[in-house]
Amino acid sequence: MGTHRVALVTGGGKGIGEAIARKLASGGAKVAVLGRDEEAITRVAREIGGLALPADVTDAAAMERAITRVESDLGPIGIAVANAGISASLPLASTDDATWERIMSVNATAPFRLARALVPKMIEAGWGRMIFVASNAGLSGYAYTSAYCASKHAVVGFMRALAVEIARTNVTANAVCPGFVDTEMATRAATNISDKTKRSLEDARRALEALSPQRRLMTVEEVAHVVSMLAHEDARGLHGQAIAIDGAQTMR
Repeated sequence: MGTHRVALVTGGGKGIGEAIARKLASGGAKVAVLGRDEEAITRVAREIGGLALPADVTDAAAMERAITRVESDLGPIGIAVANAGISASLPLASTDDATWERIMSVNATAPFRLARALVPKMIEAGWGRMIFVASNAGLSGYAYTSAYCASKHAVVGFMRALAVEIARTNVTANAVCPGFVDTEMATRAATNISDKTKRSLEDARRALEALSPQRRLMTVEEVAHVVSMLAHEDARGLHGQAIAIDGAQTMR
């Protein structure tokens, strides 16, 4: 992707975001790692020679300051990865307004604001890659995750509309849509299943693995690989795509 490219990865201190930050840095990008866990993002940034940016993606003013800091310290942002996200598993009747609004704020509104702030600058600069980390819950549905599924459908829909709008520029917009990935989020999901069904944690984890025809959880490295591909200089024709990384789960 070239050593002159500057990348911003939200939620970059752990899990998928950390793997993406490391992958982009290994490809020659200068990477800004943004997240709420200052210790985690500082560690990742130090290890990849990047810039740590403590910020909450739902804080619009903090995000504006973070973008200004990246532009000042590293240069114009050419690759933006909207990765930060949260989830909740609740039946509809137990999904209160606060839960709905928090999930939508992190998973849908924050990526929208990031794209609104950066895509016009990318167009003006003549090159850019806007990449959203969504979920296959943005392509299908899971019971007891109405707010989460709605937020991921929202970001996929937004990406598709944006892609059509900017199609004649040299900026691309795409989404990666993982199934269950072997991260803390999957562990929390397995724990929740175990608590509610009284099955062992191992059985609950196997139930998550069984959702994929490959009978396994995806890895963070697989997601980072696809993001890196979308960020490549030669990926101009990959535009407006919602790429499932789930071992054919959404093909069922």
